[in-house]
Amino acid sequence: MAAEINQACVDTYEANFRVKDMRKDVRDIDPNSIGSFDVLCAGFPCQPFSKAGKQEGFKDENSGDLFYVIMDIIDNHPEVKFVILENVRNLADKDGNWDIIKEELTKRNFYITEEPVILSPHNFGIPQVRERVYILGIRKDVRNKEVLTNGCIHITDLSLESYKGKNKCGMGTAWTILEEGVSNKYCINEEKALMIKAWDEFRKQLGIKVIGYPIWIDSFGLDCEDDNKFRKEMKYNQMPEWKKKFVDNNRDLYLKNREFIEKWIKKYGMLNRTKLYKKFEWNCGEDVNDIHNAIIQIRQSGIRVKRPTYYPSLVAIVNTPIVWDKKKHKYRYITPREAANLQSFDKNFIFTGTENQQYRQLGNSVNVKILMVFRRFEGVTHSTLTANAPQYR
Repeated sequence: MAAEINQACVDTYEANFRVKDMRKDVRDIDPNSIGSFDVLCAGFPCQPFSKAGKQEGFKDENSGDLFYVIMDIIDNHPEVKFVILENVRNLADKDGNWDIIKEELTKRNFYITEEPVILSPHNFGIPQVRERVYILGIRKDVRNKEVLTNGCIHITDLSLESYKGKNKCGMGTAWTILEEGVSNKYCINEEKALMIKAWDEFRKQLGIKVIGYPIWIDSFGLDCEDDNKFRKEMKYNQMPEWKKKFVDNNRDLYLKNREFIEKWIKKYGMLNRTKLYKKFEWNCGEDVNDIHNAIIQIRQSGIRVKRPTYYPSLVAIVNTPIVWDKKKHKYRYITPREAANLQSFDKNFIFTGTENQQYRQLGNSVNVKILMVFRRFEGVTHSTLTANAPQYR
């Protein structure tokens, strides 16, 4: 049985798997209508726990309660032997959230890891930083005593720690996911290309090798001679300390390079640009000399340039990484197939829906290589079951 509310995802399920029992909204499912099963996998919504949201956790009225829907299914299926849950890292950063999960699964006769399991594809040699928390549960009567001691799953015994920190990606490995002969339709538009060029010129002309803060044009205080007046207009005293530092740095940068900055702003018409083009972040330190060798994202927080070691995390909203195509001599987005490579999907896996829908599906996916590690988790722990027990997949 699988439950998926998004129709494009349902179509992808059906294109790849022989799903005999496909449901929609998990809230509408009568737990007793589900056939017997051994393994429950669920990724309850991350929005209540994400740093991008209000972080109301289980109190979130829209989707924070879906964890308890999962618990209801377990309550009605005492035969379940393994539980694998996934969410954003921030869930584990608050002890209250982790304590609730631990308490709810423990009282349902499951052992879980003593500490949250935080894993990212880059721990496994994949060029993507995507930290997620994985909650692993084993029903108490089927656990392997070699893995469990005092009711806790020991991660080192699951060989997860042997992956973490090893197989680190070397410089340039981000390009290994790219495909040949990519269509020109993935090239970014002229305005975006111009804005990348403009900020690259800004960085080079000022001789900035390391920028330790984001550059915000709106924090320059253009044509304002009086610092006190500038701060008053910016409502400086109402800002948190971290933001004050950013504003101070930007003001100082402008005053020291005023002649060049004002000409640069006029040359590229920066004051008439949308807000996202007025912000720039250089996250490469001194490791990258040429912006063509970096990975770029254009986000609501501005143009962000990162080292080619790891891609930023794919997300469900369309915020696709941009690379320089050396053969086309143009900037382009990575394609859905390249995003699938980044998530370790097999070449034969079929994605359905529009390309935007495919990017969203990949942004919501768990990296396949990490799931393969959990197959080892199941293999180690089910060795105490009877000889005719099913082989979990």
